[in-house]
Amino acid sequence: MGKEPVLGVIGGSGLYSLGGLEAQEEIQADTPFGAPSAPIVVGRVRGRKVAFLARHGRGHHLTPSEVPYRANLYALKALGVERVLSISACGSLRETIAPGDVVVPDQIFDNTRGRARSFFGEGLVAHIGVADPVCPQMSPLVAASVAAKGGRVHAGGALITIEGPRFSTRAESNAYRAWGLSIIGMTASPEAFLAREAELCYSILAHVTDYDVWHLQEEPVSVEAVIRTLQGNAALAEAALLDLIERLPPERTCSCGSAMRSAFITSPDAIPESTRRKLSLLVDRYLA
Repeated sequence: MGKEPVLGVIGGSGLYSLGGLEAQEEIQADTPFGAPSAPIVVGRVRGRKVAFLARHGRGHHLTPSEVPYRANLYALKALGVERVLSISACGSLRETIAPGDVVVPDQIFDNTRGRARSFFGEGLVAHIGVADPVCPQMSPLVAASVAAKGGRVHAGGALITIEGPRFSTRAESNAYRAWGLSIIGMTASPEAFLAREAELCYSILAHVTDYDVWHLQEEPVSVEAVIRTLQGNAALAEAALLDLIERLPPERTCSCGSAMRSAFITSPDAIPESTRRKLSLLVDRYLA
């Protein structure tokens, strides 16, 4: 289909396809980490190529802990994607962030426990820097696109990722509030950190669907409430995405594309050949 996609879009709960995607091609990808969550749909939006992946699979059959995060990011990287937009549902931990709002967070707190967090290991050790875990060039453009399409957007804030699939207890929710966190979700970790290891720009468009369970004057979070709000925001997400595609500059000037330059600590001659082959897409530019 010609040039590589300008953007990879990972759709979360309630977003399993992308309207306005023309000249579509469905790619059944395979990676050293298995198959992605679903076939990747590649098409054009206003003449620019976009790759769409349903995070939870078609029909939403994968829990947050079952999502093959490594396969998803590796497959997008292999297609030539350099920028990834995560569209996710989240709960608010702040009175000032209401259901229906959009948050473009600039920080992530990983409170998951049982997920594969890195591409590396098996004889190749890398320590990636993630002090600022989302792309500083792309995230302000995401927020600007949401605002331009009439959304109430909060630029910045800290997103805590919990293991799921259950929702929080009130004690947990109030603890997260006391920690100063802004919103709560189940999928940003390890997705954001794997994107950094793959040297992909990564930003989150988080739809606020509820007040989690801390807000005593509001109903506790439920699947019904989440889907109801997401359906109402689907048009906003698609409109913001169209706007974002036009805002994205042709070339990246951030440091995401060279994030692994100084991350490797293993001596090259100590790396098993099988590991080198498995991770060639990620490491050849530095270790070949």
